[in-house]
Amino acid sequence: MKNTRKAPEPHPHQPYLLPVEDRLAAGKALRDRCPRRSHGQWKAPPKRTDPIALLVASSKGRLQQLLPLRYGRMMVSPFTFYRGAAAVMAHDLAGTPMTGVKLQACGDCHLLNFGGFATPERKLVFDINDFDETAVSFWEWDVKRLAASFVLAGRSNGFDDDESLEMAWWAARAYRKRMAGFAGMSVLEAWYASIDLEQLIEEGDGEEFGYFDQDKIDQAISRTAHAHELAKLTYIRGDQPRISDDPPLIFHAEDLQKDRHYREEVMHAIGRYLDSLPPARRLLLERYRVVDVAMKVVGVGSVGTECGVILLMSGNGDSLFLQYKQAMSSVMEPYAGISPYPNHAQRVVIGQQIMQTASDLFLGWTQGDDGRCFYIRQLRDVKVKPVIEGMQPPNMRNYAKACGWALARAHARSADAVMLSGYLGSGEAFEDALSAFAVLYADQSERDHALLRKAIRAGRIEAVSEAG
Repeated sequence: MKNTRKAPEPHPHQPYLLPVEDRLAAGKALRDRCPRRSHGQWKAPPKRTDPIALLVASSKGRLQQLLPLRYGRMMVSPFTFYRGAAAVMAHDLAGTPMTGVKLQACGDCHLLNFGGFATPERKLVFDINDFDETAVSFWEWDVKRLAASFVLAGRSNGFDDDESLEMAWWAARAYRKRMAGFAGMSVLEAWYASIDLEQLIEEGDGEEFGYFDQDKIDQAISRTAHAHELAKLTYIRGDQPRISDDPPLIFHAEDLQKDRHYREEVMHAIGRYLDSLPPARRLLLERYRVVDVAMKVVGVGSVGTECGVILLMSGNGDSLFLQYKQAMSSVMEPYAGISPYPNHAQRVVIGQQIMQTASDLFLGWTQGDDGRCFYIRQLRDVKVKPVIEGMQPPNMRNYAKACGWALARAHARSADAVMLSGYLGSGEAFEDALSAFAVLYADQSERDHALLRKAIRAGRIEAVSEAG
């Protein structure tokens, strides 16, 4: 059946072609509609929708057998709850003050969705690295979700109230200051801007940038990721490698893999994926053949979506690991508008390509015969994750600055940095408001986490821990 829904334009019109002074004035005028201090407000409405009901609703379409693991991860702490509760926060943010300015937003912008990775040119950069919820949405929502995540992470690490608030304040301040910097650049200079990971660490003061494992960075530079992954994730059966099972995190769906129709569907989906790639990337990928496929459980927010690992081998005997991941509708869509793309994996891929400095070489999308959408990229291609646990306040403060910088750079690629900078201004009103909101919403997340644990104890939902 032909899709007849009326979708919005991929990106809202902004006044890029007007003189700079007019765009600055337009940004300042937004303060009349939405004063910057108003962003500091959060109070749950009297008839706020039950957050547990929102979580359950957001789990529809996921693999039901994995949902207890999702809830088990979320019940560990308010911080882990927050990471899995993007749908709850989107619902809450829809009732907060907004300027009305939209751009390509991350949608799940918490501090663990940033990190280091290699560009196709093998340069290590720092950037956003999770786009499952990306959508054309309101810019404030990303900054608010990022700020609140720092308060919760600070509390999880044992910081006092002032220190936790400070983390959120610095993230918002970096966003404002860096947006002003992008507003002063030429169009191409701002588009080409990137954050060099090694330079970021080198410019740190002493141990203040000690949130990345230097051994991991050295490893990423000195050896190919795929050779490392081949040794770690596979074993040899017969004359070719096979992905090792590590249930419940990695496992083969043996019954499905023996089914001829399932194998045909996989090949159809791979064919559609190849069609989504530029010809040069497709030519490169056609030098490999699929030798094994296994299912994989991923991060807190994605548990229950169908994800997996594809092992490919070339005629030269070298390996390539791809990861496929199911894409569902963004949690932003009920409040910010439906996606202009009928394939949600295409929404993820295009959003990532807009926001990131450089996207994965093999990033593409496909669709199963049953209509489910999947995007595909390399598995852990030289990825360097921040070490949040055990961070001291100086580490987290500087990490907050880096995240605010990266978010401003990502937003400046689809929004008018001049207009946004005009709104944000040169004083500290914005970061004061955002940090106040972050504390209030972190309190809300702690209350919601308590409701989740209560629902689990009452048997309303089932949860299992990975420890057994």
